Amino acid sequence: MAQKILLTGGAGYIGSHTYVALIEAGFEVVILDNFSNSNPSVLIRLGQITRQNQVIFYEGSVLDKALLAQIFTDHDISAVIHFAALKAVGESVEQPLAYFSTNITGLLCLLETMKTAGIKHLVFSSSATVYGEPKEVPISETAPLQFTNPYGFTKVASEQILTQAAAADPWAFGVLRYFNPAGAHPSGLIGEDPFDTPNNLMPYIAKVASGALPHLNVFGNDYDTRDGTGERDYIHVCDLAQGHVLSLQKLLSTHEGHVVNLGTGQAYSVLEMNAAYGEAVGRDLPYVIAPRRPGDVPTCLADVRKAKKVLGFETQFGLADMCQSSWNWIETQARS
Repeated sequence: MAQKILLTGGAGYIGSHTYVALIEAGFEVVILDNFSNSNPSVLIRLGQITRQNQVIFYEGSVLDKALLAQIFTDHDISAVIHFAALKAVGESVEQPLAYFSTNITGLLCLLETMKTAGIKHLVFSSSATVYGEPKEVPISETAPLQFTNPYGFTKVASEQILTQAAAADPWAFGVLRYFNPAGAHPSGLIGEDPFDTPNNLMPYIAKVASGALPHLNVFGNDYDTRDGTGERDYIHVCDLAQGHVLSLQKLLSTHEGHVVNLGTGQAYSVLEMNAAYGEAVGRDLPYVIAPRRPGDVPTCLADVRKAKKVLGFETQFGLADMCQSSWNWIETQARS
């Protein structure tokens, strides 16, 4: 019988792509989501992609311990992949208490309910923000943890909670520090769909390409980089989803935890991203140079050697794939 996995936040951008990857890997999946930053129609589209008659779904929050307990009663859950969290850096500065509640208290509620149910395997959605403003690049997993905003604090605090919990009980945690997810599923049925002005570069460029925004703001062109604009490590969301499958399989087979970066080890600048997206669209996309933002670093990219060694993780898609799949997603939405 296939093992059953709970995805908290499974209707979101990364969660939905991971759902597809898990089904393709032979797992059964249960989704918990409150649609705070996702659309219920995703569930229908997940069914279409995976050819399932029904997606198993519960609407609610990880703060609802009674609902979590009910899910663990209703289903023989082998492990949890925990995506459910607030993730906008700017919003976290304005609403820190909401971020502490959802991201930290939500994790505690989940862990306490899992412990009661005897479930000991968890893949945790962390972030490269735990490195703050790194002093060296590429960034390895041994770099000091720090934070520059409340969102980053919640990820550092959550990782510390997992470390302390694993020291006291036989947990197996897979901590995945994402760099910059981008792109969409090749079907064009799921992709990144932020409710308001995007916080991430590619969906912002996509809105420029679609005409929803007039131009891209490039924050600073005087960094010590190839073209003066900030460079980041972007990873295709389907590669990222596969990283979760590999992490889960490792936990279930070895019962030993791990902490790894998930990126490509290749950095692209803002202008390179904009140009690559323009190639996918077939026209040049407008941009304007704006002042630097406080806290932005010139270059941020992952040291990916540990992910390959521990999980056998290697990316399959490049920048052109990210841009083409994103634009396919935007055009598919426009036609629907």
